[in-house]
Amino acid sequence: MEIATILILTVLLMVVLNKFRRPNNYPPGPTWLVPFVGNSPYLRKLSRKLGGQHKAFEFLAKELKSPIFSLKLGTENVVVGMTHAIAKEIYSREEFDARPDNFFIRLRTMGTRLGITCTEGKYWTEQRSFVLRQLRNIGYGKTLMHEKIAEELKEVLDIIKNTNEQPIWPGGSNIISTSVVNILWTFTTGTKIKRNDKRLAKFFELLQKRSKAFDVSGGYLSQMPWLRFIAPEATGYNLINDLNSKFYAFFMEFVDEHLRTYSDDKSNDDLIYAFLKEMKERDGHADSTFTIKQLIMVILDIFIGGSQTTSTAIDLTLMTMIIYPDIQRKCHEELENVVAADGELPSFADRHRTPYIDAVINEVHRFYSLLVVGGPRRALKDCHLQDYFIPKGTTVLIGLGDAQHDEAVWDDPHTFNPERFFNEKMHKQFFPFGAGRRKCLGDQLAKECIYKFFIGILDKFTLHRSDKEEDMPSMDLLPGIILSPKPYKIVFKQKTPKLI
Repeated sequence: MEIATILILTVLLMVVLNKFRRPNNYPPGPTWLVPFVGNSPYLRKLSRKLGGQHKAFEFLAKELKSPIFSLKLGTENVVVGMTHAIAKEIYSREEFDARPDNFFIRLRTMGTRLGITCTEGKYWTEQRSFVLRQLRNIGYGKTLMHEKIAEELKEVLDIIKNTNEQPIWPGGSNIISTSVVNILWTFTTGTKIKRNDKRLAKFFELLQKRSKAFDVSGGYLSQMPWLRFIAPEATGYNLINDLNSKFYAFFMEFVDEHLRTYSDDKSNDDLIYAFLKEMKERDGHADSTFTIKQLIMVILDIFIGGSQTTSTAIDLTLMTMIIYPDIQRKCHEELENVVAADGELPSFADRHRTPYIDAVINEVHRFYSLLVVGGPRRALKDCHLQDYFIPKGTTVLIGLGDAQHDEAVWDDPHTFNPERFFNEKMHKQFFPFGAGRRKCLGDQLAKECIYKFFIGILDKFTLHRSDKEEDMPSMDLLPGIILSPKPYKIVFKQKTPKLI
């Protein structure tokens, strides 16, 4: 009996040791000191010290003298690629199309893998294709989308005008983010939500809490999920569960309303009706992926993926104008020449008529790199990346901030220089919305929103710094899943109409 016990313990010990043994020809990385913990405490400490996880990754790449390195986060093998070439390779290869399947990923979708962002395979393909097809049927990328953007822009311009040239932070006051959310709201629910609606304030509050609770690698809940039993508050477990239930209840209110008023002929009115029709037609099919919970997660993915990134990009573009007045002057001159020749603002389809403004918007994306760490991806099989062995199941992260500042691709990358995009080759090296099969499905809406809001504001106002020191802008952004500007303020001065 004692021999059998010893054999069992020996086998278990060997399994544990093998789990924490660094594979041959694996990317370099810090020593995996503690089983079941790995480098998690070290990465946390480093991130706090340097001001963000992305800065910790930059430090490790320099320390290890390698553009690709590895970490053991809890029991999870993680590989991080930090150059433009590595990012392109990850985006282009199907072996890296999957998402991690861990406790945290399932927790964000209420215990299962639902939605679009964190699913994969046939499920992901079917749901992504359905959502894109239905959004186009409703009017995404068509006249309806252009009209909604124009409608929201008019509201924003009226609000700015009514500030009477008093300093405001366009991002902090939800002026822009409300409009972006409303465009998404129209396609999803078929309705527009008023700015003074208490539900809107509640939605932004939930988004803000969620962004603070999440980081790219999932924090302790993906690395050491067992900690939730010991410290449910400190790990954010209770907070995320609470946010899940509140988001579910929030969106379920709109789904219930659609269920009460549903009819087949409404399927082209909005995404919820279209989804309910598909769900009805597949009722009784055991393999159907169309359920109410899936609908809720699709809606959440659309708003999480589309609202914050787009509104933050607009915010940063406006902020850049007061940091670089000469660049703002060139933008005004170009726009005024185009409007004078045509009598109206150019459409997004005609943005080639404003090449400098288009270059400024691209440079904002490249320079600030809002989604500074891309991913996470999961290796679907044993493979190699930059000659290093990547075992099946490894989580792969992309250092997008470093890729967009890679000196091998970008000249003087830490200088804000729109003219770099006058070189057509640079556009092919640029992927602000990702690339490959998992490219952001809302990139068309985001690009048009950013362009139209930017030129719309420039057409009516000149942008100036506030006189107060505390209102000054900073190019040092706040860390998070999406980098965001620190509080600052702009004085919007109305332009005097030119006499013809």
